Amino acid sequence: MNTAPSERYCDVQKINTFKIEQFLRNGSKDISRQALDSFLEEAGYFKTNSLLLRLYVAMELYIVIRSFSKEIGVSNEEFVSKYGSVDDIEYKLLNLEHSMDFFTSMLEDCIDRRVKHSCNNGNNTVLKAIEHIRENYTNEDISLKSVAAHVNLSPTYFCSLFKKETGMNFSDYLSKVRIDKSAELLKRTSKTISEIAFEVGFSDYRYFSQIFKKFKGETPREYHTRNMKESARLIVQD
Repeated sequence: MNTAPSERYCDVQKINTFKIEQFLRNGSKDISRQALDSFLEEAGYFKTNSLLLRLYVAMELYIVIRSFSKEIGVSNEEFVSKYGSVDDIEYKLLNLEHSMDFFTSMLEDCIDRRVKHSCNNGNNTVLKAIEHIRENYTNEDISLKSVAAHVNLSPTYFCSLFKKETGMNFSDYLSKVRIDKSAELLKRTSKTISEIAFEVGFSDYRYFSQIFKKFKGETPREYHTRNMKESARLIVQD
C-alpha cells in the first residue's frame, strides 16, 4: 500500500534534536517560537496530516526538553506536573496552534530556568570543579567528563558553563594549572624536566614541551636555563 502524499512530507530522518538541544543551552527566550518553527519545518511537521507522524516528532521534542530540564535541576515530578507525561502529548496535538503554543511555552520556561540556574549555581559549581582540578591535576586521566560527573552535570553543559564563568575552555584551564605548577618546580627543584612533566600529569614529554611553550613563550629547558642564570646572577650580586 502506498503512503499518502501528505505523510511522505514528514521525514523522520531530518529530525535534528541536537539543534533544539543547542538552542536550550545557548539560545535566547525571545526567539523560542522561531527556533521551534525552524525545527518543525525541517522535519516536515507542518506539511503532514498524519497525527502519528506529528506525534513522533513531538515526542522527540518533548524528550529533549525534559532531559535538559533534568540537567538544570527540574525534577521529573515537577516537569510532568506542569507539562504532562509522554502519554499526554497526543492530546496537545489535536490543534496545531495549541501544540505550537504548548512547545513554545516549554522552551521559554526551560530557558528561564537555565538562566536562573546559571546565576544561582554556576559560580559555585565552577568553583567546586576548579577545586577538584587543583586537587587532581596530577592524574593524567582527569578529563572534562570526569570533572563534569564530579559536579553532577552533563559534559556538554559543564563545558559551556565553565567557559562562561572562567573565560577559558576546560582543557586550557587544566593545562594552565599543570604548566604553572611545572614552572614552579623548574625554578625550585633539581628534578629533570621529564620527571616534572610526569609529576604534573603529562605522560608525553614532547606534548608537555609544546604546551609549556604555548603558555610560557619558551620551552621548559629554555625556561629552566634562564631562571638558573638569573638565580646565579643574583647570588653573585649578593
